[in-house]
Amino acid sequence: MSNASPPWNPHSAHCASRDLLSAVGEKWAILILTSLGTGAMRFGELGQSVEGISQKMLSQRLQRLVADGLVERTMYKEIPPRVDYELTPLGRSVLPLLQLLVQWTIGNMDQVVDNRERVSESEDELKG
Repeated sequence: MSNASPPWNPHSAHCASRDLLSAVGEKWAILILTSLGTGAMRFGELGQSVEGISQKMLSQRLQRLVADGLVERTMYKEIPPRVDYELTPLGRSVLPLLQLLVQWTIGNMDQVVDNRERVSESEDELKG
């Protein structure tokens, strides 16, 4: 039996898998990927689906997700030009995990808000 670490170990300081974990776990990426879970979308549709994201950030995140192979970008030779984005099989494979994370977030926000308020009140008492 070998004591060697797995080839892709994000707990290791210099493992490249941290980069992918960071990219997939980033808030905008999660929201883009879960939006694309409903099917192919155009850039403008994604911008409407992910409220609050700037066009620049949406463009950057999409470029990264395409480069990582999670999203496919299809350009149609039409006038006006049309570009669709959709999940690849790799993107679809992570979708259920991200949907669970979103549902967990929604289901636990009340408790998180209560905890944050309690900590804030405690900090105010210490200052006061």
